[in-house]
Amino acid sequence: MQQDLIARAQAWLAEDPDSETRDELGKLIEARDLAELADRFGGTLQFGTAGLRGELGAGPMRMNRVVVIRAAAGLAAYLKAKGQDDGLVVIGYDARYKSADFARDTAAVMVAAGLRAAVLPRPLPTPVLAFAIRKLGAVAGVEVTASHNPPRDNGYKVYLGDGSQIVPPADAEIAAEIGAIASIDDVPRAEDGWETLGDEVVKAYLERTDAVLTAASPRTARVVYTAMHGVGKDVVLQAFARAGFPAPALVEAQAEPDPAFPTVSFPNPEEPGAMDLAFETARRVRPDVVIANDPDADRCAVAVPDDSAEAGWRMLRGDEVGALLAEHLVHKGATGVFAESIVSSSLLGRIARAAGLGHEETLTGFKWIARVDGLRYGYEEALGYCVDPGGVRDKDGITAALLVAELVSELKEQGRTLDDLLDDLAVAHGLHATDQLSVRVEDLGVIANAMRALRERPPVMLAGLRVTSAEDLTRGTDTLPPTDGLRYYLDGEFTARVIVRPSGTEPKLKCYLEVVVPVADASELATARERAAGVLADIKRDLSSAAGI
Repeated sequence: MQQDLIARAQAWLAEDPDSETRDELGKLIEARDLAELADRFGGTLQFGTAGLRGELGAGPMRMNRVVVIRAAAGLAAYLKAKGQDDGLVVIGYDARYKSADFARDTAAVMVAAGLRAAVLPRPLPTPVLAFAIRKLGAVAGVEVTASHNPPRDNGYKVYLGDGSQIVPPADAEIAAEIGAIASIDDVPRAEDGWETLGDEVVKAYLERTDAVLTAASPRTARVVYTAMHGVGKDVVLQAFARAGFPAPALVEAQAEPDPAFPTVSFPNPEEPGAMDLAFETARRVRPDVVIANDPDADRCAVAVPDDSAEAGWRMLRGDEVGALLAEHLVHKGATGVFAESIVSSSLLGRIARAAGLGHEETLTGFKWIARVDGLRYGYEEALGYCVDPGGVRDKDGITAALLVAELVSELKEQGRTLDDLLDDLAVAHGLHATDQLSVRVEDLGVIANAMRALRERPPVMLAGLRVTSAEDLTRGTDTLPPTDGLRYYLDGEFTARVIVRPSGTEPKLKCYLEVVVPVADASELATARERAAGVLADIKRDLSSAAGI
C-alpha cells in the first residue's frame, strides 16, 4: 500500500506543469511523509454544483493546475457533446494565489478544444463574470475563486449560458467527462488564441447597475466600505460615483487585493473579528451605514449604529438585510416573484404575500434561486442578494450595496433608520428571529455521524416546543428535489423551524434556526426579542445534544 501511494505521487509529479507544486510534492516523496501523501492522494476533489473548492497544493485532493486542467477539459468535452463546438467561454478570476494561472490554463484548454475563450481583463468581482456571460452570448463561464474561504483555498465555479451556476444533471455529466481523462498529458493546451477582454465589459456592467435604483431617489447615505482584501473596491467606488452617492470611506488596511488576507482569520464578514477594522473606521468617520463585500464581492454585509454593542456597531443578519431589501423593492413597485432558499427566513414569504407577489422556496444556493420563473428578487441568509436578475442571475454584492445605500438615504430623509424599518416589519408580520449553529470540523466523519444520529433518533422536543413535523430532505418534497438535509417544524408558545445540513462549500455542519413571536405593537418588541433569543439559545443547546456535536 505504501509503495502504491508513492507510485501515485510520483506519477502525479511527472505530469504536474507547476514548478511550485512539483517542488512541494517532491519533498513529501523524498521525506516519505506517508500521512500527508495519503491525505492528498486518498481520493479526488469532487466536482459538483459548487464546482470545485479546496486547499491549494499538490495532489488530487488539492486545488492545483493539474486538477484545473482536468476540470477545464471535462467542461470543454461536455460543451462539445451538447453541440457547442465553437461556443464562447468567458473566464474570470479573483486575486487569490494561483487564480490567474488557473484562468490561463482554462483558456488554453478551451481554445485547444476548438472553443473560443475570453478572459476578463484583471481580477474582478464574480458578478462581473456572471453578467459578461449573458452580455457576450457565451455558452459557459468559469470564475476562479474561493469566495470567502480561508487564504489557503481556491475554487472553480462553473456557469452555463443562461448566466447561472450549474445544477444537476450538468454537474454529474461534467464530472463524468473529467473522470474519463486519464492524464493531463492527453489534454491539448494552446499557447495563445484566447481574447483578453478590455474595460468595456466592466463599463457595461456598471451601466447596468443604474437599473437597480429609482430615478431621482435620494443619494445621501454616508458609507464606510471594506473590500475584505478582495476585488470589490474599484467597481464599488465607480458604481457609487455613477449613482451620485458620496464616495464611501474605505477601510484602508483591507482595501487592496491581498491573497494572504493579513487582517482577518477568515475573509468572511460573518466571522468573528472580520469587521473589527470596519467598525474602528466607522467610529472615526461616523457614517450612516457600514457595508462590506466578501473577497469576490458577490456577498454584501451591512452593519448599523448600536450604542449597546461593544463596538458601537451591530452586524445585521443576512435575513434582516434580505427582508429590508424586499420591503424596499415592494415600496418601489416591484412585480414578479420573490424567492429564497429553504434556510432563509420565512419572513420573505409574508412580505411577498402581503404585497400580492409570488413567493418560492428553493434548495440552498443561487444556482436554484436564479432559475425561478419570473424572478424579481432572490436572497439567501448567507449575505447573498440578487436584486437585478435581468443583469446578473446570481448573487451580487455590488448592486445590493447600491440598493442598501438608496434605502438608507430614503429613510434618512424621513428621520428614520434601518432599525426602525425592521421594527415596522416585526409589528406587521411578527418578529422573525433567526440564528445559526455552525460547527467547523477537521474530520468530515463528525458531520456524517451527526446527521446519522438525527435520522436514527429524531428529536421530539426542542426548547420546550413540540416537533410537529420532521422531514428528511433526501427524499425530496412536493416542491423540492432531494438534498442532504433535515427540516423540523416546532409548535408551542411560539412557532419555530430548524434545518440541518452539511455545507456544500466548507467542512461545516450548519443548523439554521428561526422562531416567530407575534407582536401586537412596538411596545412589545424589546420583550419579544428577549424571549426569542432565549428560545433560540435553548434550541441550540437541545439540538447540539441530539446531534452529538
